[in-house]
Order: sequence, then structure tokens, then C-alpha cells
Amino acid sequence: MKTKFSISQKLSLIIADVFTVVAPVMGYLAIGLPPVIIVGGSALIGLVCWYFTYLQKPVDPKIILPLFLLTVAGLQIHIIEEYLTGFAPAMSRLFGIPWTEKSFLMVFALVGPAIYTLTALGLYHRVPIAGFVAWFIFIGPGVAEFTHFIFPLIKPELNARALNPLSATIDGKLIANMRNYYLGATGTYYFPGMWTAILPMIPGIYAIYRLFKLNRLERV
Repeated sequence: MKTKFSISQKLSLIIADVFTVVAPVMGYLAIGLPPVIIVGGSALIGLVCWYFTYLQKPVDPKIILPLFLLTVAGLQIHIIEEYLTGFAPAMSRLFGIPWTEKSFLMVFALVGPAIYTLTALGLYHRVPIAGFVAWFIFIGPGVAEFTHFIFPLIKPELNARALNPLSATIDGKLIANMRNYYLGATGTYYFPGMWTAILPMIPGIYAIYRLFKLNRLERV
């Protein structure tokens, strides 16, 4: 039987569709291909999961809200490690992309928390679009953070063997203090944010399991 959506559900679906397309494109234009793969992939998977679960029947705030708050709390602690160890410049050196610390802080330390706060309010009131943001967070920081354990194994685009921090202009932007975390050069298995990547992954992955299990039980 075809699902009949309310006006708020239809509007939320349109907003989610636009975000899934626009966010990766903006990331590609501003930084390069990695945001398309990570952000775009997380948004697309989150969109599908949200469509078949929360959009059709919003979850009780008592279930989803604590899981969301735990995930974003872990994410914010994770971002502290990323900032202190130079995640954005390290990614710039790794992929040859112009990712400045200013843009990193603007998105993850300033804009992000504002969105998380509004999303928490939306989940409390069972607003459909809030469920999409939650799913995006569960898939992104919840699952995609495992990429931190892969990054040390990838050979950097810029001066892969040089151990000293590098400053260079990439696509017209000066990126300073780009450290090299390539295992093949440093002999140390580490990349900025790797030690705390597990913090948002644990509640994020559990949230995915819990929401799918709940959705399955409701359909029985």
C-alpha cells in the first residue's frame, strides 16, 4: 500500500533531498572530492534509512533523543582531538585539498553545535526533518569515523616522505602546518582524531541497530 505523507513529511523529504545533493557539491567546490565521498555517502545512506523508518513513523523521543545526544557529545570530544592535532591541514596534505583550520572550526565547532541543538529540539517534538539529521549523524560520525584508522595507511599527495610540517598554497589558499601522519614515513600508526573516533561510533552504531530493530518490530 502506498504511503500517504503529510505536508510536513513531504516538506522534510524535499529538504533532505536537497541537502543530500547540495552539501556534497558545495563540499567539492570548497575542498575537493573527499567531502563528496564522506558527506555525500553518509547523507545518501542516511536519507534511505530515514525514509523507511523515522519519516513514516517518528520515533519516541525517549528512545532516539538520548542516542543522538550521546553521539554528538562523543563527536564534539572527538573534534577537540582533531583540532589539537591538526586534522584539517593533515587532510590537506593527504589529499592535496585546500582545507583550512578556519573552515574546519566554522563547520564543526560553530555551525555544527547549533544544528545539533535544533535537531534535539526537533526530535523531542517529532519533527520529521530532525530524524533525517539524526540519521545523518548516526551514519557519518556513527560509522564513517572508521576512516580515521585507514588514513595513516594512505600515501599523502604532498611530500609523502618528508616528516616536517608543510605550508603551501593549494587552489589559491595558504594551508599552514600540514603535518605528515603517513605510517610509511613516520613509523607511527596515528592520524588526527583516531583515538577518540570510537566515542561517537559506539552510540551511533547502537542507534542504527536500535532504530532498525524498533522499525522491524512495529511492522510485525
